Amino acid sequence: MNIAVIGGGAAGMMCTAFAAQEGAAVTLFEKNDVLGRKLLITGKGRCNLTNNCTAREFIENVPGGGRFLYSAINAFSSSDTMDFFERLGVPLKTERGRRVFPVSDKSGDIRNALGDYIRSFPDVSIIKGEVKSIIKENQGFSVGFDGKNIHFDRVVIATGGMSYPLTGSTGDGYRFARDFGHSVVAPKASLVPLTSPDKVCAELMGLSLKNVSVKFYRDGEKKPVVEDFGEMMFTHFGVTGPLILSASAHLRDITEGKLYRLCIDLKPALDTAALDRRILSDFEKFKNKDFDNSLSELLPKSIIPVIIRNSGILPHKKVNEITRAERAALTDAIKNFSITVNGTRPIEEAIVTKGGVSLKEIDPKTMQSKLAEGLYFAGEVIDCDAYTGGYNLQIAFSTAYLAAVNAAK
Repeated sequence: MNIAVIGGGAAGMMCTAFAAQEGAAVTLFEKNDVLGRKLLITGKGRCNLTNNCTAREFIENVPGGGRFLYSAINAFSSSDTMDFFERLGVPLKTERGRRVFPVSDKSGDIRNALGDYIRSFPDVSIIKGEVKSIIKENQGFSVGFDGKNIHFDRVVIATGGMSYPLTGSTGDGYRFARDFGHSVVAPKASLVPLTSPDKVCAELMGLSLKNVSVKFYRDGEKKPVVEDFGEMMFTHFGVTGPLILSASAHLRDITEGKLYRLCIDLKPALDTAALDRRILSDFEKFKNKDFDNSLSELLPKSIIPVIIRNSGILPHKKVNEITRAERAALTDAIKNFSITVNGTRPIEEAIVTKGGVSLKEIDPKTMQSKLAEGLYFAGEVIDCDAYTGGYNLQIAFSTAYLAAVNAAK
């Protein structure tokens, strides 16, 4: 079997590996000068390649297309991914949230091990060039690139979505899919920084908060949509960082103009009473100072003026004159720091694309197109996205496995 894999990212490289294992001759097309460019930047360059969880838990973390993935994740699970890379000589570790990383904390180790593996097969060819067309023929397909056309028995489209276009994800796969009559769910940003109209974000631009908890409330509602603990950062446009990117996948209607309130607890390890005791202790230490000079050991310097403003306490009031009621206002300002969130940054800044080739037109047991025999899809090009934690890369690996073994038959 002669197979063309279009796209040399995570899904395309894995698909090439699995198809070659099945004995197929595989040609991998990649428009970039290197393979796996997006792999290098995932997980802040550490490559969170999967999540060490059960198949059921995995599917629960895929709000967009979880049920569709049942066959894929059972055919090639998270543990299979871990075994695969450890057999390639990459030791792995599991961290908080069951996130799996290489022990080296270097995404290049994952990319290089996978690249070396596919190059070890004599029937694998890698062509650096942009595919311009995929045309169905009587027997197979004609793939056009750089003014040439090559015949293949099967084609796997693994071109990614539209996030991080500098890595090559520019939506080519959607065009190829449409050429075969496929519907494409409009691509949107997922796992993406969030925008805010509040001027305080620009005022705090560059401030990184660690070990804080966040809750997101839909406008007018009292029950949080999502809550989490970790790290975030203020920017000129709003907020970003691991907490924010993860939460953005839960705010699926924000692109329709829905407003959210982000509530940040700057001191989640202290309840209100414990925080009040801490404040009293600091006030005793700085008893002869003004209020605005008494919080330096409690809060980051840049956020102190904002907290003072939100507390309603006069900045130059002596700390020994501050009342119990004012301390209560201060603890509330620290544990309920709120901003309005009104949208997402552009899809080009998203880690993952939400949307893509309609799942209704793909066989979930094989990843073959229901509209064109011999055409398969894998990875982010399909309408399937998950929360952060290694789930999205596992989707790429699992769908690549199904596409490869079925295309190679």
